[in-house]
Amino acid sequence: MIKVLLVEDDVRLADALAGALETSGFEVAQVRTAAGALEAAPVDVVLLDLGLPDMDGIELCARLRDRHDFGDTAIIMVTARGRQRERIRGLRSGADDYVVKPLAIEELCARMEAVLRRTRPRHDPAVRVGPLRLDLDARTVSGAEGPIELTRKEFDLLAVLVREEGAVVSREQLLLRVWRTTWPGTLRTLEVHVGTLRSKLGVPGLIETVRGVGYRIAAAGPADAAAPTAASGPVRTGRS
Repeated sequence: MIKVLLVEDDVRLADALAGALETSGFEVAQVRTAAGALEAAPVDVVLLDLGLPDMDGIELCARLRDRHDFGDTAIIMVTARGRQRERIRGLRSGADDYVVKPLAIEELCARMEAVLRRTRPRHDPAVRVGPLRLDLDARTVSGAEGPIELTRKEFDLLAVLVREEGAVVSREQLLLRVWRTTWPGTLRTLEVHVGTLRSKLGVPGLIETVRGVGYRIAAAGPADAAAPTAASGPVRTGRS
């Protein structure tokens, strides 16, 4: 799960933003001051307000950049200061992005994801889950019998569960991260997609239902499941 440090002295705004980010699947820690930010443990993303009571956010950004343990951390300034001069100062101080309030949570999430794609080291996109092989970049899946054809939403759903590495993902988080909505009427759509995905993957017990909460990927597939053969190749996913 992506860890976020929210540096914001407006308590009501910080609580509302933290709640929205947590609903979107992020782990959020909050501090109200620059001193609190400098004492915080390393995270994946810092969301930094500039108008802090004890230090200007631009100076804080530069000081965080000087810390060895924050060297790979993405820093996004989230502020009401929209003038071009302020934007330039912010980016030159070490920020990876600069967002002006007010903002939509969907845009902020998209900006965090984009920044992380640029700043995180490249990883092997191939993932083994039981007898399945997923390529998260190429959006392909193969199993013991060969390629598995998934729609776009089915792959997105599987990818979210796989990335959480066995942690439970609530139905609300899945709706938001795959369908970009939290409307309860979409729950039936989620259930149908889970059922279809289970059928296509053909690995009983791989996607577990956590009653009253959501779903998770089992720690391992069935013990007698065959691994994909060398001849099994992936297939690109279709559209839903």
